[in-house]
Amino acid sequence: MFIGCSINSAFAHVNNDTLSSGFFSGLTHPIFGWDHMAAMIAVGLWGAILKKPAIWMLPIAFPAVMSLGAAAGILQIPIAYTEAGIALSCLVLGILVTSFVKAPIGIAVFIVALFAVFHGYAHGIELPEAVNPMAYAVGFVVGTGLLHLVGILLGFLTEFELGKTAIRLSGIGIALIGAYFLFAIQ
Repeated sequence: MFIGCSINSAFAHVNNDTLSSGFFSGLTHPIFGWDHMAAMIAVGLWGAILKKPAIWMLPIAFPAVMSLGAAAGILQIPIAYTEAGIALSCLVLGILVTSFVKAPIGIAVFIVALFAVFHGYAHGIELPEAVNPMAYAVGFVVGTGLLHLVGILLGFLTEFELGKTAIRLSGIGIALIGAYFLFAIQ
């Protein structure tokens, strides 16, 4: 039982190993950041709405390009308006999901890849100093993939009329998260 223990003490054995702590830190970053989580679930949802080949292309394009953004962050190459780009990703992807927009695959991949740069950059500049950068990168790619999978699985609800309503409400929630973060950075 973890009663009376903090998360840090419960995972104390992990924090002593830079490889494990790097992976764990990278894995949890997108899962516990509302803005990252919302956008990454939206990518999976939109892929599921668009169906093949988007259902697998969007969740592959996002972490691939996100890794490039992370490399820019690690190398401290400045990318302007990172927080605004992340907030806009939630807002735009939420609207696309809510509206069930059927964009051509090239445009959908471009939109997802553009937003992935900002998410990756944020991961890269926030890289904890005491962790293994490669383990951190693998962790955040795995965390991102898991969130995309959640979106894809939720996207299967579109087969049912009530499910479509649930997806639209999810899209509205994602867009509202984006709007909140967009106004919060001002």
